[in-house]
Amino acid sequence: MVNKLFIAATILLATVFAAASGAPSNVRPRVSDLGLKVGVLPPGPLDAITDVEGVEVGQTTIVRDDNIRTGVTAVLPHPGNLYREKVPAAVFVGNGFGKLSGSTQVDEMGNIETPILLTSTTSVPRVSDALISYMLALPGNEDVLSINPVVGETNDGYLNDIRGRHIAPEDVFAAIRNAKGGPVEEGGVGAGTGTVAFGWKGGIGTASRRLPQSLGGYTLGVLVQTNFGGVLTIAGAPVGQALGQYYLRKDLQQSSSGKDKADGSCMIVVATDAPLDARNLKRLAARAWLGVGRTGSSASNGSGDYAIAFSTALEGRVRGNDKALARSVEVVTNDAMSPLFQAAIEATEEAVYNSMFKATTTTGNGHTVDALPIEKTVEILKAHRVINQR
Repeated sequence: MVNKLFIAATILLATVFAAASGAPSNVRPRVSDLGLKVGVLPPGPLDAITDVEGVEVGQTTIVRDDNIRTGVTAVLPHPGNLYREKVPAAVFVGNGFGKLSGSTQVDEMGNIETPILLTSTTSVPRVSDALISYMLALPGNEDVLSINPVVGETNDGYLNDIRGRHIAPEDVFAAIRNAKGGPVEEGGVGAGTGTVAFGWKGGIGTASRRLPQSLGGYTLGVLVQTNFGGVLTIAGAPVGQALGQYYLRKDLQQSSSGKDKADGSCMIVVATDAPLDARNLKRLAARAWLGVGRTGSSASNGSGDYAIAFSTALEGRVRGNDKALARSVEVVTNDAMSPLFQAAIEATEEAVYNSMFKATTTTGNGHTVDALPIEKTVEILKAHRVINQR
């Protein structure tokens, strides 16, 4: 039998820790708070994308009336002027049924020149427009005539009035200007305010991994926006099946119930301080999808699945006044990429779980989506020896 006192104590300790560390005060635990270790590599001190030095995250959460549940999440590779100091980057498309502004230029040039913004599907053009305005107004960009805004999305139309396109330029500016290092708020916040994962409430999640010095000592962090379905699996345990909520349940059991339709999308942002070029960043982004696969994603026909990977290494940055005909950059070799691949898989898998564990039951647009039930999930994880018995 599950020790409910243990679970309550764990949540209380997580709350106390959050208060002491300045972390967001959402009392629902992260997976690590419950003793669940994903993979073999150690996390960074925050177990967040902001463990990669210089990376900042900002969010605007919009909850109004009974039908507006949306927002913006901004990931800044560094706090400076990204147009004047571009970072190496790449995009990997898992399934292209989505809207990722700016992806073709990233593919062509191998770098990113704006913050990476995540939002609601129909708001991508408005958020892109606001991002262009923000970048043009930065000191030092007075002569800039072209900006490539990188904006991704998932569809929050079940809980949010998506047709209303309620995100204003001020919401975008606030997400960027409020971006900071340190703990990252997770769950139903920012671009994850109205999202759904595996039939439960999804949202924003993050995690990180550090390689030992013998493998370079690099840090890799991931942030996800989860809004997809399938058969939820946590560290190998069939949680979705045990809870009776999974893709195809209605058809397989000829049941009238079956909340998970599997459609949706997932955005993944991968950051690392390893010196990588665009080619190996694309390979790294591709491995992040193995982490999503471990969670039970069906990668359905209607799922827009994208991973964006970038490197913060100073030697890889492209500076606006660099007119040299050639430059020499030291990068990680192909043979040294495998540990980073493992880090991307593990961090992505854990970030997906965190997006759900931290999310709370949400009502909006005439619908209610329940949060993943913590106590029942812990019982299943213990039964499958994924976490220790207490």
